[in-house]
Amino acid sequence: MYKVIFKIVIVFSLLISSESYSQEKELFDLIITDENATPDLLPERIIFTQKIFWGENGILRKTGIAPLNLENREKELNLRRSMLKTHQILGYFTLGAMVAQGFIGGELYNATGDRYNSLYKTHKNMSKVVNAGYFTGAALSLFSPPPLVNKKTKGFSSIKAHRFLSNIHFSAMVITNMVSDSNKKSHKAAAYTAFASYATAVIVFKF
Repeated sequence: MYKVIFKIVIVFSLLISSESYSQEKELFDLIITDENATPDLLPERIIFTQKIFWGENGILRKTGIAPLNLENREKELNLRRSMLKTHQILGYFTLGAMVAQGFIGGELYNATGDRYNSLYKTHKNMSKVVNAGYFTGAALSLFSPPPLVNKKTKGFSSIKAHRFLSNIHFSAMVITNMVSDSNKKSHKAAAYTAFASYATAVIVFKF
């Protein structure tokens, strides 16, 4: 069982990650700026998780760990690029783990006796892998340094869709963990919602 699950995760991750080079440009559009421009050191719009650490009065500014100047902002953009790239790679791995977890969960609902106990243990262990990958990836995105420019754009974009879907799958993941032992129906519904919205958020970068 473990060998099958491991193969599912690896193969799925490799298949999706083969598209990463074409998707990476759009993922990092918020980082790339005109070299001849002279923008402010911080964008007008910063999400609150970034503002806590990287804002003008953020923790890293107040403590002197990362003073707000051009040299540090250049370093921060490089750090942002690395964090978002890791976020992207973890996203592919986590999606593969979710597929494996769904396979295990489906088998679990129809299992009895010793097979149920074995699958339940595997399901619990895989949930730790999924949670570790998911919430680590989320933290890398939420707490990365802000870009130089973060302006509102009219109309639909993959970035907007990705952010909208992230609100759904983040909430669904929290609920999935909260009701994992207390309500099987809610757990199943939340897990499917998390997977569907998460998979769509990953795929949307292709369009």
